[in-house]
This record gives sequence, C-alpha cells and structure tokens, in this order.
Amino acid sequence: RFSTVAANELRYVANELEGIVGGKDVVVAITIWSHFSTFPVEVYIRRLRNIRRAVLRLLDRSPGTLVVLKTANVQELTPEVSLYNSDWFSLQLDSVLRSMFRGLDVVLVDAWEMTLAHYLPHALHPPPIIIKNQIDVFLSHICHDRRS
Repeated sequence: RFSTVAANELRYVANELEGIVGGKDVVVAITIWSHFSTFPVEVYIRRLRNIRRAVLRLLDRSPGTLVVLKTANVQELTPEVSLYNSDWFSLQLDSVLRSMFRGLDVVLVDAWEMTLAHYLPHALHPPPIIIKNQIDVFLSHICHDRRS
C-alpha cells in the first residue's frame, strides 16, 4: 500500500518536536491517524504516548507554543479499501487521539465532524471546500490576540 522509503528518511513526530524552539509565535500542527489505520491500535497508542510526552516537554520549555491536532476523518470505502480500512476503526483511532490529548493545552481541528456532516462524498483526502473549512478553523486559533 505504501511505496518504499529508506529508513534514514523516516522521521518520528516526537523526535521532531524535541528540535522545535517554541514560543508565542510558533504553531505546531500534527495530523497522524491515517498512516496508522492499517496497524493494530496498540501501535498507534504507543506512538501517541511518545508524541504526548514530547508535546508536554515542548509546552514546558515554551509555554506560549500553540499545538494543533487534526482529528481523523471519514473516507470513501470502496470494496478494495474496505479490505484493510474502515470508518469504524478510524473512529476508534480518533477516540484514542482525543483521549490521549484531553486536558492538555492543545487545540483540536475536528475533521471527523467536518467530513461526516458535509454533503460531498467521503474521501481520505477531502475535497478543497472541506480543506478550506479545516484551514479556516485552524487559522481561527492562530489569527487572534494570543497575548491574553
């Protein structure tokens, strides 16, 4: 399902977060669920735990940093795709993500509701109008007076 990637090109979100110098003018956006939709949920939980710890360390060293997480979204389930994917499992991953980051000073862009409620067909990579809506929500958390 995925093309070959050299191991030295792989990056882990948690490791990348360690290298970020945060601050009041820094925004970190994370979206991760889709690449784990064909793995057991335990693998996803382990990865999210590492990301959560890295986010906490980032917020400790740079409290003004804005961390935004995009949730999972519904997708088209063709006969082929439904052999290795389902919205039910994606919803489970979405629930895990929400639980893992509940109570932390992070923002969620609720892509699940935005794609589920839209009249356009479901798609793993949503059409431009849904992406625009997600970007608008994302920007609504950035483009206001963050000094308060």
